[in-house]
Amino acid sequence: MGLSKQSSFTEDFQNLAHFSKMLSHPARLEILKVLAERQTCVCGEIVDLLPLSQSTVSQHLKDLKLGGLVQGEIEGKHSCYCINWEALHEFHESYLDFYQELQKFKKETNCC
Repeated sequence: MGLSKQSSFTEDFQNLAHFSKMLSHPARLEILKVLAERQTCVCGEIVDLLPLSQSTVSQHLKDLKLGGLVQGEIEGKHSCYCINWEALHEFHESYLDFYQELQKFKKETNCC
């Protein structure tokens, strides 16, 4: 979808779609799970825990970082990452708001 078409949607919908895209790959979900389980910045060991190449993990981390769900620093050959809990909470709240909005239209009987 072109940028001009995207701008015709509300900012809330654009943000929700952006966050949803960040969570749309199982590797990115697994990376977030690993970061949450460690409860600290994770350096390098993510590659050892996933059945993916270093370059693939790096690309997913880059996507998560650009999307704002992960914070990280790269120092030479070492990279350290952690979850941006504020951004993840924002996504959670946005998704719940959207779900509740949809629920308003739910009928007792299903049409299909």
